[in-house]
Amino acid sequence: MHGYVELHGHRGARGLRPENTLPGLAFALELGVDALEFDVAMSADGELVLTHDLIVSPVTSADTGTAEPGDPMFPYVGKPIIGLSLPQLRTLDVGVRLPQRPDDVFAVTQVPLPDTRMPTLGAVLGLIGALGADRVRLNVELKSDPTRPGLSADPRRFTELVVKELDRHDRLSRAAILSFDWRILEIAKPLVAERYALIERDTMTPAWMNGLDLADFGADFGADFGAGHEGDIAAAAKAVGATTLSPDRELVDEALMAGASRVGLPVAVWTVNDPEEAARLIDLGVSGIVTDYPDRMRRLWKSRGLPLPAPVTPLRSVDA
Repeated sequence: MHGYVELHGHRGARGLRPENTLPGLAFALELGVDALEFDVAMSADGELVLTHDLIVSPVTSADTGTAEPGDPMFPYVGKPIIGLSLPQLRTLDVGVRLPQRPDDVFAVTQVPLPDTRMPTLGAVLGLIGALGADRVRLNVELKSDPTRPGLSADPRRFTELVVKELDRHDRLSRAAILSFDWRILEIAKPLVAERYALIERDTMTPAWMNGLDLADFGADFGADFGAGHEGDIAAAAKAVGATTLSPDRELVDEALMAGASRVGLPVAVWTVNDPEEAARLIDLGVSGIVTDYPDRMRRLWKSRGLPLPAPVTPLRSVDA
């Protein structure tokens, strides 16, 4: 029998509602998740906004007009988030997915919600407070790319502002800081108890890993990132101060799980949308599944007799 396996809603419930939006996050809570994952970046005027991309994405965002007449920055789609103010970002419609490829499955399964605006972290925390979702952990991913400093906020200022906002809403004890940029994990170590080391093949480099080199953790460092590297990933994450390892699902195998077990790190794997794959990963011993489809995973949880996170009662009927 397995112990408790957490169900994490990815960007809210990206497969069902627009990602990183108030209605999308609320819908994930209403389905029932253990943790609500979303992405945060910083605007030109120092505001914390929800967005997965450091450049305004043409897939998730559409221009509706200028923030002020004759704005030379318009159109805003395609511009860096850090180069745009909150008033400019708030003109964007982020409620309708605009697929750039024919295989964009989310454009099929995601319910469009036109005229939805990009929320601030404060607005999200206010909504979660209004819903009374006190038991749900907030997994706040700080979007930062150390290889493109012109697109990213100063990591210390960014981290401290996020922590301050969480604390202002009395959510710090029920939140985790996540990042692929492991500088942020080191900065967050004295500030927040839970810190997730995100990693994928493209970020298995010292530039992303706060200067750490996997070759220093006992592996024969090869270009294929095959067997033998996974334990080193966990050891490196432990060394930077992570409390959870959160790898791309493609990296998770018995070797990675053994390495994580050796250093005492739970593993929360992303992004898993196939229930059969989720079942295999649960059998490997992961502690959390990050998914775009919490509804599918709830059915899997039920079929396997796993404890289900309680749904949050909506402020109004979802059928209204």
